[in-house]
Amino acid sequence: MQQDRRILIGITGGIAAYKVCEVISTLAKAGAQVRAILTPGAQEFITPLTVATLCRHPAYTDACFWQPTHKRPLHIELGEWAEVFALAPLTANTLAKLACGLADNLLTNTVLASTCPVLLAPAMNTDMWEQLPVRRNWDLALTDPRYHKVGPGAGVLACDRAGAGRMAEPEQILAHLESLLHTKGERDLTGLRVLISAGGTREHLDPVRFIGNPSTGKMGIALAQAAAHRGASVTLVHGPADTAAIADLPEVRCIAATSAEAMQRAMRSCFPDADLTVMAAAVADVKPAACSAEKLPKRALPESLPLQPVPDILAQLGGLKQPHQRLIGFAAQTGDIITPARQKLQEKKLDAIAANPIDLPNSGFASDSNRAVFLDAGGRQAEIPPCSKLQLAHHLFDFVRHQASAHRERL
Repeated sequence: MQQDRRILIGITGGIAAYKVCEVISTLAKAGAQVRAILTPGAQEFITPLTVATLCRHPAYTDACFWQPTHKRPLHIELGEWAEVFALAPLTANTLAKLACGLADNLLTNTVLASTCPVLLAPAMNTDMWEQLPVRRNWDLALTDPRYHKVGPGAGVLACDRAGAGRMAEPEQILAHLESLLHTKGERDLTGLRVLISAGGTREHLDPVRFIGNPSTGKMGIALAQAAAHRGASVTLVHGPADTAAIADLPEVRCIAATSAEAMQRAMRSCFPDADLTVMAAAVADVKPAACSAEKLPKRALPESLPLQPVPDILAQLGGLKQPHQRLIGFAAQTGDIITPARQKLQEKKLDAIAANPIDLPNSGFASDSNRAVFLDAGGRQAEIPPCSKLQLAHHLFDFVRHQASAHRERL
């Protein structure tokens, strides 16, 4: 997705500057064109040579700003060149300049000379972050629709203080940049309440044995990220999943649900308030007929295991759906993925479905990438080639938005 995309990184003077090196390196290895600007303060923590090596391109400093070696002013060239601009780490000093529209160095001049989305990743000591003027500047800056935020998080800081002010991790910054490259900064789901299910369920025989599946929840987590990045209010109901990935969703309400029955309760509780629901979880079809409260000794395990069905959550939600609500399903299939997906779309009264091949390389369970064919109730069909799961999530929301617009026109 980043191949030949133009990404500008602004680095200011904080110890977290070392973390942005991973962001730059990852982008460059993915084929992006990366340019970086370092303030004088940033150069006290990392060198222009380090950044230039990672970018595969010379790094820019204020010394470059004042050199008459460019055909056009450097800040104008960089501002027009960038598709997306990230400021990481963002110090209290540079934040104040952004809030007031000041431009006294190459970085701040380039911000004002650009029109692309700008991702802000603040980093500072907790007491600094909690100062009233800093929070006022933060709130003021975010009134500009160009500015998007990531972090700050909380944890042990370089000053040994534990609290808020920690710069977002590289993975979070990279995910936001991927979203901004897709949406161009548009928050087209603002005002919508989006409900998403993720991961597999576990149907226990006893406390240590269960019937399950390989789902890791990555697709559902990507859907939650994409929806939040596009401005939605998001609730994620998830089975057992990567706790670190869940922790990287600070603006998402997360509800853990291990079994199908627990997921059923959570989804039915949240569903009436949802405008858009995406059922990406791989819910079990059956469960052991009996569950022991204690671990069964091996000799006590049954030779044949009696099973009983679990609730069909998607069908229940389809029966409860109101005219203003949209319900999207996933169909993980092998071989012919279209026929069973279309049948599921109709039987469960869905508005759209993502037919997902799990028998092809780099797609399906546990993979970081995915592919799908989207189908909707109106007969539309769109095939999405292999891409990251976050990118697939954005394609799905694009597809659903088009469908919702067509529905409103018919009404």
